[in-house]
Amino acid sequence: MRKALEDIILLHAKSHGSIEDGPPIVYFDGSCPLCTAEINLYASKIGAGEIHLVDVSSECANLRSDLTVEDAMSRFHVRKANGELLSGAIAFAEIWRIVPGWKWAFRLARIPGVLPIIEFSYRAFLVVRPTISRLAARLGFKASNPHPKRH
Repeated sequence: MRKALEDIILLHAKSHGSIEDGPPIVYFDGSCPLCTAEINLYASKIGAGEIHLVDVSSECANLRSDLTVEDAMSRFHVRKANGELLSGAIAFAEIWRIVPGWKWAFRLARIPGVLPIIEFSYRAFLVVRPTISRLAARLGFKASNPHPKRH
């Protein structure tokens, strides 16, 4: 199952073109075992065609002018079907809104004052993300793109 999901992620990461009225686009760092594991978790619960996954560590990743590779590699981003680009906690909330079994997290994030707390926690997590990602690799988690051409 894990291999099949990684193949799906790689397939989506290699796609070209833009999606104007299609599913939301999830930008993730496929060179990060932790990030790949999280995306695999979400992808395993979502039906085909409901989200479009883009591995930003892939040389052929299609980013629009409002998202640089550096920004995409440093924070979680989601582009809504209407083109709006979300980053950080609000991007996670958008995914939670879509993913079955995560609606509770979306409802929690909508409570006034909670989203800023999630954003603050996410920014603190980003400081330790490299260490946690190395630990995840040691525990056997695999990056979908272990040899990225960009970084």
